Amino acid sequence: MKTKLILMLLLSCTAFAKTDFKFIRTDDLSNLVEKKSAHFYVFDANNEKTRTESGVIPGAKILDNLKATYVKTELPKDKKAKLVFYCANEQCTASHDAAKTAVKAGYKDVSVLSDGIQGWVKAGKPVEKYSKK
Repeated sequence: MKTKLILMLLLSCTAFAKTDFKFIRTDDLSNLVEKKSAHFYVFDANNEKTRTESGVIPGAKILDNLKATYVKTELPKDKKAKLVFYCANEQCTASHDAAKTAVKAGYKDVSVLSDGIQGWVKAGKPVEKYSKK
């Protein structure tokens, strides 16, 4: 009985930890941003305060609505496009939630910048000043 319970707990933890998106590091994303590929998109899942304090990755699209509706209004029509989501830092999960929504919507190449905007800034990468439009 005890073994069965432990096995069930391990299986549930494994299922919880599984993601359908990948993780990308700052240097790898920086290389992609520099290439400016037509089928590559970066999305900022931060709140306004974080954007104002830390800035925005150049060329990133601002997700104004982190609910499922952003898929229809803010993501590209090409489901094979490479999408990268980021939020504040390694403790923030807004980018994870946005990436999961994109995967559920059928996007195939979805990643999360694990370092977030704070890791991007710490690495000395360029940022754009955020201004609410």
